[in-house]
Amino acid sequence: MSRKKVDLLLENMTIEACAAEGKALTHWDGAVVFVPFAVPGDVVDIKITRKYHNYYEGFISRIVKPSKDRIEPFCEHFGTCGGCKWQPLPYPMQLEAKRKQVEDQLVRLGHLKVPEIRPTLPSDKTVYYRNKLEFTYSSKKWFNWGENPEDFPPEERLGLGFHVGKFFDKVLDIKHCYLQKDPSNDIRLFCKEYAISHGLDFFDIRNNVGFIRNMFIRTTETGDLMVILCFFYEQKDVWEAMLDALAEAFPQITSLYYVINSKLNDSIGDQECVLYKGEPVIRETMEGLTFRIGAKSFYQTNSGQAFKLYSVARDFAGLTGKEIVYDLYTGTGTIAQFVSRKASKVIGIEYVPEAIEDAKANAAANGISNCEFFAGDMKDVLSEDFIAEHGHPDVIILDPPRAGIHPDVAKVILAASPEKIVYVSCNPASQARDLAILCEKYEITAVQPVDMFPHTQHVENVCALSLK
Repeated sequence: MSRKKVDLLLENMTIEACAAEGKALTHWDGAVVFVPFAVPGDVVDIKITRKYHNYYEGFISRIVKPSKDRIEPFCEHFGTCGGCKWQPLPYPMQLEAKRKQVEDQLVRLGHLKVPEIRPTLPSDKTVYYRNKLEFTYSSKKWFNWGENPEDFPPEERLGLGFHVGKFFDKVLDIKHCYLQKDPSNDIRLFCKEYAISHGLDFFDIRNNVGFIRNMFIRTTETGDLMVILCFFYEQKDVWEAMLDALAEAFPQITSLYYVINSKLNDSIGDQECVLYKGEPVIRETMEGLTFRIGAKSFYQTNSGQAFKLYSVARDFAGLTGKEIVYDLYTGTGTIAQFVSRKASKVIGIEYVPEAIEDAKANAAANGISNCEFFAGDMKDVLSEDFIAEHGHPDVIILDPPRAGIHPDVAKVILAASPEKIVYVSCNPASQARDLAILCEKYEITAVQPVDMFPHTQHVENVCALSLK
């Protein structure tokens, strides 16, 4: 997509609507203008920074007159941190914007025939709702415009927090985050201060040097707590001392892990997570079921909303107790076990072997005997031979990653032709693409957006499909 830098100021522009990627929009000179951190009804001056073929991008240089709907952001990091972009937007407006986002992707862009899209299911918690956060250490933290790093002492140039916007190497030092309940903030601040006071090298993301790299904190509604510290290289006496200090300061930590990650990226899916102290898993409960969550396990990051999401999926499946259900991208088997009491048999497939081991252990601990779980790449595992061996699915439930499903998986699903498909997605755009393929044989009978991430543009969406 062609673009060019421009230097243009648009004055007294009225923001018209919310748009994709957490932005808002207005129109100028026959083209759309996208800006972040705006609320419909704001009158603003916009500094244009990029011109594309048929739209512009810019930022608000001045709010001339705030919208009657605008509210004060609650977080001091608003506007710099890459998350929670919709803080100035009242929650009911956020919910409607997410419903409209689903409508745009499925109908306007995807050209799909859908029934009336239901109102977005709200989250009971709009702050402290996440059960997992990742923080990154940086030897060169982000400074605001006008601040010169050379004016600060060395320890104040270090940061532990979130990446800024689209910059892979820019990390904003976080003082207080409203996404995860206590003691998440205290643990992060302790780990930062410990590293500074003991002279540990914060990671230089661009040059891939440094000792302490990033950390994960996972919490559950049951009160369990997991912390994972990641180091760039082996220095046992140093990281052992830090882990011991952390465990002593926070005895409520259930599971304490470390990772030695010498790769060029921070992902730990292909790394060994070593249990240092405590239990190997933490546990979450839902409708009388208990789920083990390991260091690499996927679990919906808003535990309370996960129950609503899975309830919608189960309702859309319309199970009577006689059906064979395939739960594709099953993770730790949460959806599979959630629907198992209303199914004859459930087959769960997931590419992460550790998650499948957790799924099997979960099913055994929950006394569920009609679930079977298999690990492997979906396009390789889900084949006609696999279906012949394990039974023809009456219902297929999909909950894939943001990229959606592989075309080969879509072909196998179409060949299997289950009576019903329930597609759960965290990305309505890839969902729309996949639905266009599946609608060769299916019609969409229900669409339900679910808000898993308040104050962000992200939305989960559940679609019910029936064989034509």
